[in-house]
Amino acid sequence: MQFTLGFSPCPNDTFIFDALANKKIDTEGFEFDIVLEDVETLNRWALDGKLDITKLSFPAFFNSSENYTLLNSGSAIGKGVGPLLITDTSDQKTEEKINQSSIALPGVNTTANLLFSYAYPEATKKIYMIFSAIEDSLINKEVDLGVIIHENRFTYQQKGLHKVKDLGEFWEEKMQLPIPLGGIAINQSVKRSVALKINELIRKSLEYAFKHYPEIADYVKLHSQEMDEDVMRQHIDLYVNNFSLDLGDDGKQAIEKLYDVFLNINNKEKIKDDSLFLL
Repeated sequence: MQFTLGFSPCPNDTFIFDALANKKIDTEGFEFDIVLEDVETLNRWALDGKLDITKLSFPAFFNSSENYTLLNSGSAIGKGVGPLLITDTSDQKTEEKINQSSIALPGVNTTANLLFSYAYPEATKKIYMIFSAIEDSLINKEVDLGVIIHENRFTYQQKGLHKVKDLGEFWEEKMQLPIPLGGIAINQSVKRSVALKINELIRKSLEYAFKHYPEIADYVKLHSQEMDEDVMRQHIDLYVNNFSLDLGDDGKQAIEKLYDVFLNINNKEKIKDDSLFLL
């Protein structure tokens, strides 16, 4: 059986899927057409149901939950992993000033956008761009503030930029739950018995990666050419953990709480009562 599988070229995703994509584990007769794209492109595709299995931000999943179900393995959930609100000056930013500022965000469907909206519901001057362009947009004075994700968490200070607020820390303080960033969802057209097998393959792929860590696989290096290995490991250490193996009760509770925030911010009601989760 053959399936399309989309994930980002970021080290956390290539780390998880290396063994599956490159058949370092037995894929039990399943074949996967791998599609590497930035997460906001994958988010948009999910709204159209384009791929069989896809990495996506949780707001995109909530918007496409009639077509997709969340797998138990492969998610990015954790503590201390949230997006950062940054600026190009060390000046203190009051909430009133932030509400009046232009803010660069890494896509309308991203968890970063949702967490920013949760922290600053009155801030509306949003400009959406690919995550890797946000630091330069601040340096070039094109925006007043930016919300950064991925490896930019480790590099912004080197570029003379300053943290205003850790949006993940804000979430953790308010909710006392880990931060759900992104997950792996499977199209509901795939039979449940097959989906369960695919979920197990993703788990085995990650177990293989953990077994060989801290070695960085060539597949991870190939798609992270501008990073040194230390930054790759920082990225993996931050975003890949036990929640990536299994959501568990805490992970599911965090996702359900984020779903409630999503519905409230977007003035939506739950479309269905059944579970968001495969397991």
